[in-house]
Amino acid sequence: MTDKQTAPQVLFYEQGASWWWLAAGPAAAIAMGLIQASAGYGFQWVVPGMFLVLVSGFLAIQVKAARIHTSVELTPETLRQGTERISTDEIVRIYPEATGSEPPKWQSARALGELTGVPRGRTGIGLKMTNDRTAQAWARKHQTLRQTLTQLVEERIPPA
Repeated sequence: MTDKQTAPQVLFYEQGASWWWLAAGPAAAIAMGLIQASAGYGFQWVVPGMFLVLVSGFLAIQVKAARIHTSVELTPETLRQGTERISTDEIVRIYPEATGSEPPKWQSARALGELTGVPRGRTGIGLKMTNDRTAQAWARKHQTLRQTLTQLVEERIPPA
């Protein structure tokens, strides 16, 4: 008999980037073809073809990188930010949202993931971790991630 491993329950997920961005490659090729036709040069396949290949190729690389490095997944056992995975047991407390003009200390903490900071378009969430460490989780839908993380921590550690 084989043991069937069930996939862990995903409580929160963000994919990082959408493959729809690759539609810009064909759009750029069509635009170049229309520019050629409107300028009176007729239609030549070389320039639109180059735009199609180059724009689609570069965007494919960027989307693939974003899907690896800016994706977020939360399960009851782990929080994955990009390629870094931490146990949810290491999270002791979720800091409140930043308000006012003075930034809280947790905003200068290390961002989870292998990136140098919180990725653009995402908002940091302050985490107090075991061994008196502080870190920042991040997400586009940060309110949802904050709420889910808070529920997970409160289930494990009742609020004082």
